[in-house]
Amino acid sequence: MKIINPATEQILTEIEADSPRLIHNAYHSAVEAQSLWANRSLKDRIKHIRNFDRLLEENKEDLAKTLTNEVGKPIWQSINEINGARGRIAYFLDNSDRWLTSETINQTEGLIEKISYEPLGVIGNISAWNYPFLVGVNVFIPALIAGNAVLYKASEYAALTGLKIEALMHEAGIPQHVFQTITGGAETGETLLTLPLDGYFFTGSYKTGQYIYEKVAKKMVPCQMELGGKDPLYVNADNADIKAVAAAAAEGAFYNAGQSCCAVERIYVHELHYEEFIEAFVDEVKNMKVGDPRDKDTYIGPLTRESQVDFLQNQAGHALLKGARIIYGEDRWEGKGYYFLPTIMVDVDHSMRIMTEESFGPLIGVQKVSGDAEAIALMKDTDYGLTAAVYSDHLESAEPVLQAMRSGSVYWNCCDRVSANLPWSGRGNSGIGSTLSYQGIRAFVQPKAYHLRG
Repeated sequence: MKIINPATEQILTEIEADSPRLIHNAYHSAVEAQSLWANRSLKDRIKHIRNFDRLLEENKEDLAKTLTNEVGKPIWQSINEINGARGRIAYFLDNSDRWLTSETINQTEGLIEKISYEPLGVIGNISAWNYPFLVGVNVFIPALIAGNAVLYKASEYAALTGLKIEALMHEAGIPQHVFQTITGGAETGETLLTLPLDGYFFTGSYKTGQYIYEKVAKKMVPCQMELGGKDPLYVNADNADIKAVAAAAAEGAFYNAGQSCCAVERIYVHELHYEEFIEAFVDEVKNMKVGDPRDKDTYIGPLTRESQVDFLQNQAGHALLKGARIIYGEDRWEGKGYYFLPTIMVDVDHSMRIMTEESFGPLIGVQKVSGDAEAIALMKDTDYGLTAAVYSDHLESAEPVLQAMRSGSVYWNCCDRVSANLPWSGRGNSGIGSTLSYQGIRAFVQPKAYHLRG
């Protein structure tokens, strides 16, 4: 495997992809190790996760540098990601005891009814490259705390980060065979699907997620899918500070070069504010520096995958053919790197792929609407259902729109936000199952009902 720096197109290093035989051996060693790990006390398992959290902080600069070099994320955003991951770990450390401890549900004379929570066993975590720390800790931290063993299949685009996570896990005291990073591309993932794992947790595209879901369905084990989105943002008539709304929308659309499943991917603006919003939105994006991700002033770095540059150009070209206009970003990047300059399109509609097909990059369409009814209809015109945002000065104006959305998360006066306190889930092509919150803790256990008469 050639690990390529997307900002320079230079090969950082080469590593061996794990062979099917090695992956099978990893599974069998995990089975043996898991029962021993599960037999440890919850307090002991939490202690080792706390050690891992401390090591993330101690090694943050080195981890951020590795992440930036292999995925192209601006260095300050890489540091933000690690800090954010530590925040989620703190939630799991503080709340797992409450949600994993056995519960007495009913107790009468001669009868006790209670529930215990047992680990699933050995799980496969097929993870993503865009936020390997954030989406990783959503899965492997509560899984380990609950007593599972984890085969962590790092994305081939974030393999070095995956190996560093494994090294820190073992340094923290997690047994070697309880957490194992598996490296490789699609063939490696395919091998994991052939194993008799006790659960599958995938983060990535709808197409791949659907394939995995269908492939493992006959195993009758938990299979959670955290997939993509085509997340809308609506600026309704009830807004006084359009510049502030435009600033928030720009950050939601272009942070991490738009390579976020919950990034704002389409914007609808009430006709009363449309012209003002467009002007303010363009002004915000103009101030986002594109360049070397190692530079602390860079806001937008390269795309992680070279193929995505052509994908976005084709998506924009399709919209142009159908009558859309580019009002910012028509220039091409000169020089090395997988860069796509932030691009804003207007005169768009839902006959164009830019408004219906996931972009996953710094490209967005802004559409004028006549009011809430039209906005709701357009926001719901999608097979995805991850997030939806409404900006309004009054909650009573926004709430009917939020209630109409078929999505796992809705936002009032914020966007592109994830909280460990709340479940992260999708509907439709955005996935199935939940991570984070107490539901994300119990996703990695199975209940056992005790009927105790005596």
